[in-house]
Amino acid sequence: MTSTLLIRLAGPLQAWGTASRFLQRDTDPERPTKSGVVGLLAAADGHHREAHDTDHPDALPLAVLAELRFGVRADRPGVLISDYHTVGGGRFPVRPRDLIVDPKRAEAAERKPIDDAEGAFGRVELSSWYGAPKGIHPDSAGRLQAGITNKRMPLITKRWYLSDAAFVAAVESENRSLLERLANRLDHPRRMVWLGRKNCPPAERLNHGVHDGDLESVLARTALLPNSTASSPYSWVETTQNEPDTVPVVDQPVSFTSRERVHVQRWERRRLIPLVAPTITWESE
Repeated sequence: MTSTLLIRLAGPLQAWGTASRFLQRDTDPERPTKSGVVGLLAAADGHHREAHDTDHPDALPLAVLAELRFGVRADRPGVLISDYHTVGGGRFPVRPRDLIVDPKRAEAAERKPIDDAEGAFGRVELSSWYGAPKGIHPDSAGRLQAGITNKRMPLITKRWYLSDAAFVAAVESENRSLLERLANRLDHPRRMVWLGRKNCPPAERLNHGVHDGDLESVLARTALLPNSTASSPYSWVETTQNEPDTVPVVDQPVSFTSRERVHVQRWERRRLIPLVAPTITWESE
């Protein structure tokens, strides 16, 4: 029998990137991605990005979670905003490991610390430094040295977010016990969960229960979220390629490994799902 798990995605900021690079971090302007929601479920279940984690050996493989059929409804689409963000530059306290590889810092640390109360090494700040030394290698005496300049200049990045948005995500499966396991993990996550990006914590309880029926019928029975701004919100529902009005999207996760992130194509349809006497309601705010 088909069942569907509902997930409430609401918070001050959300970011569901589709083509992010270091200096430009985008977000889908309309709704969360399947990759992002599967990643949230994987984190809650204890899945490690590198897929090798001795802390939670029973965590579900990514392939199991990626097979869930996905849909999402935009009850409050939110507002697209950008954040002017800098990385690097400024003044940073010296760390013990920096003394090993950076002669300039080692020399500076011999001077009186700014604050003797902040540890055995004190607190010494050097201007125009950011990050760990690069090009580390031993010198003729066997001491480690930083091989290139220590100077670091700040980088400017642009990061996009959906502000004050709220969505109802849904994942469908024939395996009800799997969905019940994930619902429990959302209430008791093994790892930190966020709404697409690490600085986007959820503002409401994520888990809204496992319900009988396919994704469309459950969304049709689910009331609009409190403070919804759309009386007839759009939904994006995963389909097969042969169904009418489908479009391809490349957010089907295959690997979350840091150096080998892989997403492939899937198919979805944008549609209105009429609410028919909603029986699945939300707690009052």
